[in-house]
Parts: sequence; structure tokens; C-alpha cells
Amino acid sequence: MNISCLIIDDEPSSQNVLKSFIHKIDYLELVHICNNALEALEALEYLKSNTVDLLFLDINMPQLSGVDFYKSLKNPPKVIFTTAYSAYALEGFEVDATDYLLKPFSFERFLKAVSKIKDLKDANIAYIFVKSDKKLHQIKIEDIYFIEGLGDYIKVHLNNTFLVTYKSLKMMHNSLPKSIFIQVHKSFIINKNKLDYIEGNLAIINSNKIPLGQKYKKEFLDHFNA
Repeated sequence: MNISCLIIDDEPSSQNVLKSFIHKIDYLELVHICNNALEALEALEYLKSNTVDLLFLDINMPQLSGVDFYKSLKNPPKVIFTTAYSAYALEGFEVDATDYLLKPFSFERFLKAVSKIKDLKDANIAYIFVKSDKKLHQIKIEDIYFIEGLGDYIKVHLNNTFLVTYKSLKMMHNSLPKSIFIQVHKSFIINKNKLDYIEGNLAIINSNKIPLGQKYKKEFLDHFNA
């Protein structure tokens, strides 16, 4: 599930950094950029008629601060404040900011911040839609046992049945909660809550033997050990 983002920052260099980092993460989608908070006020109609999940909002801007702008929103999206001045951090968190990035920040620090948003959004996913046999099926997340990659298609395994749909395994993985679904092989993603047991290099789910790829096995086992 994509997270739509809006940047409000009066520094072109900061905008470019944010754009570059956003484009590196496949579940982030940049939908709009504003050069300052007053310009953002003019874009309120955009916010009313378009879904924006996350604001990257500079605190220290001329005429109207990022915090004051955020307070003016009736139904504000999640916000990650950005600024070059650490003194503004407390002010940012007073309005329940998800995170605060002190410029210049690294990609790793940026990723840590947006991962918090991803985790929050993942936690609220209860259903997904899968197109199969010319029908759009609504599936409960909890009903998915595992997903098998078949080239340009995937097979979504449910209890004693399955659906085949045209989608890559990577795209499917990005639409699912990472807290529940774990990739264990280049061709398999499993629902950890459906795992019966592990035997050697196999994960057993509902009598199905799913191979654990060498590339994924350590992270998979570390997850359960943690």
C-alpha cells in the first residue's frame, strides 16, 4: 500500500534531497511540493480533495512556521518535521509529530522515520483485493497462508484453495503488513501467524512444505528468535 507524500519546504536543496530519498522507497509516492507554508495554505483545496498520508514539513519558514501551518489543519495527515535547528525539535513533538529530522540527514535516518509511518499504516490493513478469474476478490489478511511467485503471476494460498493473479511477488509484498508477512525464499512469502513449525530448510504451513532460501533464512530465524 503506497503512502502519498507532500513536501513543504522553502529550500530547493532540501526539496531535492527529500525527492531523491522518496523515489528510492517504492511504497512512497510524492504527490505535491509547496515552497512555503503560505503556498501550502493556497493548496488546502488540494489536501481536501486528494489523499495525503504524510507531510514532510519544514518548521523554520518565513511568514508562517511549519508548526503553525500544521496546527491550522482540521484533519492533518501524519507529519515528519524537518529543520536545520535542533531547538525546534520540542515544538515539533508538541503537535504529535511522527518524527523529526535534523538537516542534513542521511538516507538511513530518513528510512527510519518513514518506516514508522509504514508500520502504522500496515497495522490498519485488514483486507486486500485480488483480481482473479475476471473477478475482484476481497480477502482478509488473516486468511492468507502464504504467497507463491510464478514469474509475472502470484498464487495466493488460502485455506484449501488459492487465487492466481497477475502481479509480481515484490508488488504483493509491498501491499502487505511487514509485521505479519515475511519473505523466506525468492518465490515465497509466508504469513508468520500461520506457521506450524520449521524443519531443516522448510517452513511447514497447513501441510505445505515451503523452502527457506539461504538469502532469507537467517533474517527469518532471527525474527522468531527476537
